[in-house]
Amino acid sequence: MKTDNGIKPVEVFAGTAVQATLVKSLLENAEIAAYLKDEFSGTLYPWHTTPGGIGAVKVFVSSVDQEKAGIVVDEYESNMKKD
Repeated sequence: MKTDNGIKPVEVFAGTAVQATLVKSLLENAEIAAYLKDEFSGTLYPWHTTPGGIGAVKVFVSSVDQEKAGIVVDEYESNMKKD
């Protein structure tokens, strides 16, 4: 029996280990389950980490939460530009 409900992991952010951990925390505070990908390589080799590029730590959420997560990430990025 094969079921495909269309729910998939979706990348919503990529950045340094510190940034990704902060975004994950913000998402969890908004009651959105999130997980990090490439967290260890971003920690071990931070000089290879560029936001959205090689070695970036990525934040993933369920496709069900993608829209809500996008709002949280957009707000984070907007606040970072203000500083």
